[in-house]
Amino acid sequence: LDELAGHLIRERKGKPAPPEVGFPGNICISVNDQVVHGVPGNRVLKPGDIVGIDVTVAFNGYYGDIAGTFPVGEISKETQKLLDVTKQSLYEGISKAIEGNRLGEISNAIQTFVEKYGFSVVRKFVGHGIGKSMWEEPQVPNFGSPNNGIRLRKGMVLAIEPMVNAGGYDVKVLDDNWTAVTQDGSLSAHFEHTVAILEDGPEILTSFEY
Repeated sequence: LDELAGHLIRERKGKPAPPEVGFPGNICISVNDQVVHGVPGNRVLKPGDIVGIDVTVAFNGYYGDIAGTFPVGEISKETQKLLDVTKQSLYEGISKAIEGNRLGEISNAIQTFVEKYGFSVVRKFVGHGIGKSMWEEPQVPNFGSPNNGIRLRKGMVLAIEPMVNAGGYDVKVLDDNWTAVTQDGSLSAHFEHTVAILEDGPEILTSFEY
């Protein structure tokens, strides 16, 4: 998967961004209890797994960031619910990416939706601004009060990315210094879009439809 992604990105004159920060792969691949920043390796995927694919690309001086979590074959109803809730929470957050709103309105919309279904929002990792760099201000938490944070302005571009666990929200980073996993071994899902705040509302710049 990592080799294929790298080939496809370069074939289209893009550049995989993770190696710029020392990540040992073209994309992040996170399986089952891996939350984010999974390091590609020799693991063989099997039916019932869920796989998070996080792609960040540099192209013509700008960066784009997108992620989704996908089933391998048949998965349980509860696992499908985790994927569905996480995906929808992303769009709940995007709907609040409106000029004049506070950043916390995005955060709170995601958290409120996720917790309504009994899942938990990761605190250790958050979304971010993006543009001429992969990671820019402001940070975009997936939790918190709607009254927190800066006022959103027209022209801002945000990578909104809920990371949602089936169990508790605590995570730990493995000895490879990259791969984050759930503390309790529960499954985790991750969805992300790059979103521009325009005068007439949010526009999703990463066009892939899940």
